[in-house]
Amino acid sequence: MKTLTLGEIAKVLNLPVPAKADLRLTGVNSLVEASDTDISFVGSDRFLKELAATRAAAVLVQRDVKVPPGVANAILWVDDADLAMVKVLEMFAPPVPGPKVGIDASARLDATASVGECSAIGAFVSIGANSHVGARCVIYPGVIISDDVTIGDDCQIHANVVIRERITVGNRVILNAGTVLGTDGFGYRWDGKQHLKMPQIGTVVIEDDVELGSCVCVDRAKYGATRIGKGTKVDNLVQIAHNVVTGAHCIMAGQTGIAGSTTLGYGVVVGGASSIRDHVTIGSLAVIAARSGVIDDIPPGTTVSGMPAIPHRQALREQAAMRRLPDLWVQSRKAQEQLQELLKLKDRLEAMLKQPDATDDVLGT
Repeated sequence: MKTLTLGEIAKVLNLPVPAKADLRLTGVNSLVEASDTDISFVGSDRFLKELAATRAAAVLVQRDVKVPPGVANAILWVDDADLAMVKVLEMFAPPVPGPKVGIDASARLDATASVGECSAIGAFVSIGANSHVGARCVIYPGVIISDDVTIGDDCQIHANVVIRERITVGNRVILNAGTVLGTDGFGYRWDGKQHLKMPQIGTVVIEDDVELGSCVCVDRAKYGATRIGKGTKVDNLVQIAHNVVTGAHCIMAGQTGIAGSTTLGYGVVVGGASSIRDHVTIGSLAVIAARSGVIDDIPPGTTVSGMPAIPHRQALREQAAMRRLPDLWVQSRKAQEQLQELLKLKDRLEAMLKQPDATDDVLGT
């Protein structure tokens, strides 16, 4: 079990030495589940109730949080509790088991393949002709790297990843288990009798500092390149089709699907289970809410939601109107019933005017 003192944590966070610098901590947990040897965090006033009840020995607290008097936990005041917690988690993170530096005896490397210094090539890895793996990479068991692939330095490629031919992967890239780069793009044309497969002769380029989750599929381009921009983070089970180009530092949540030849600008956020049609452009810093269906271009900085996706405020108004429909339907039925009564009364009045001597009968008296 890894143990750190509160003073060691404060030093990493560039904070003054705390009063309880020698307090020993064994882990990180939520306020509700923390033990008396854990550190936790509070990022807003919404969690003050949990803070009052927590057993955590120490808590990172954002400076704008109004902590009531009487809190006994050791507190480290920070500017951003979430960012501070990232550093604390890194301190407690156990090493990820992996292959040792060198090439496992069961790995198969083509005679023309090359591996940089201090890289670790795990069991049953296959590296094809003219492919290069950079320095300090970790290639986990079962990875298949095809011919003419270039992989940069300091990459982590987890078990059962497949990198097809003629793919370029940048530096410090993380590919999680089961991800596939370079499957043929989904390109077919109907000739009147059958769907003809269109050759996909392009490539995939993964730029520096990209992380792809498990079972992500990035298809090769029909021609040119499918490109994932620098620093982009992609969740599990995401499909990125042929000739998609993303800007730097985009983020895509799980089960998202992006159709061919779509362009994403810088810093685009795509919520989970969203669908983006082909040949649209998503402007920089746009936000696509979860389960949205994008069928048109989105201007930079716009937040959209819904199916089809529209500006988020408009979508909220439409949803509010939809929630009123049951009441409006009841009101409509009542109005129809009242109208029918009025029409009956109208008919009786007309009958009365036609038979002035029978007024009492018409009025039902």
